[in-house]
Amino acid sequence: MGLRRGALVLSLLFLSTASIAQLQATQSPTRTLTLSEYVAELDRLASVDKQLAHPEDVPKLLDSIPLVWQIQTPRGTFDVSSTWLLSDLNDWQRKPTREIQERIFRRLQILRSEALSFLDHAADVSQKRALLNGILARREFQDIHGPTWLDRLKQRVLELFVKLLGRVFQSSSIPTIGNAIVYGLVVLALLAVAYWMYRTIRSHTGVETILPHSSPISSKEWRLWMNDARLAADRANWRDAIHLGYWCGISFLEGQGLWRPDTARTPREYLRLMPTASEHRQTLSSLTRTFELVWYGTQEADANAFFETLAQLEKLGCQSN
Repeated sequence: MGLRRGALVLSLLFLSTASIAQLQATQSPTRTLTLSEYVAELDRLASVDKQLAHPEDVPKLLDSIPLVWQIQTPRGTFDVSSTWLLSDLNDWQRKPTREIQERIFRRLQILRSEALSFLDHAADVSQKRALLNGILARREFQDIHGPTWLDRLKQRVLELFVKLLGRVFQSSSIPTIGNAIVYGLVVLALLAVAYWMYRTIRSHTGVETILPHSSPISSKEWRLWMNDARLAADRANWRDAIHLGYWCGISFLEGQGLWRPDTARTPREYLRLMPTASEHRQTLSSLTRTFELVWYGTQEADANAFFETLAQLEKLGCQSN
């Protein structure tokens, strides 16, 4: 009985492995595309999506789509996952509906819009730089700087002091040191560290004024949040781009008077303030979920997650172009 059960398990594992290998063999291999070729590929898929009429057409279309598009740009190569498209096409094959086709078409248009923004980046980089310089010239940024020579000297002295204490405690050549002296050195070290931390915090209190919770979110127009998010995306800093995109949505809604500004409010509290009957509640819920998974959770931030954030912002009314 045990031998038969083992043979059955091995057979199932063999069949499962063979199925996976067959699926990977039929999938279109990944190849590197330029931005122009990527835009053309998105246009082709959008046209095919509009013309889909029979489920039998889907398998051939699936074979032409790689699992990942590799996009070559002047800033390097980016990977854009197509798993969402493969999943939606499989859903349409099982249940051909206009709603699924429209969903695929809208997503392809968003990807196309973002690709075109990369193409246009070289033309408008001077305008973005001027906007960024204007933001950095504000009063709240005047006291921000890197570590000074005095900061580095303090850090070096502290490191030497800690190293010296370590040698004293580990040395066996001075057994005559009493407990009172040892405890006194420990207390002095703790006091020195506490004083250094106090001075550091006091000298950097001005930095805290640039954080979102120091002033109402809507005091910074949503278009500026959007521009900051795009600048982060241009650097492929997707986590910051999604974070800034979320606050863009909050600034937009707060600017419409949906709630009173509160600097201590959390993302979940913003969501609870949105009326259940509001047309924006579902969109804000999706925007909040993506933000929390990326910013507080373990979900990897990538271009696909940023494009999803932009899609939710456009539903709110924050036009990205």
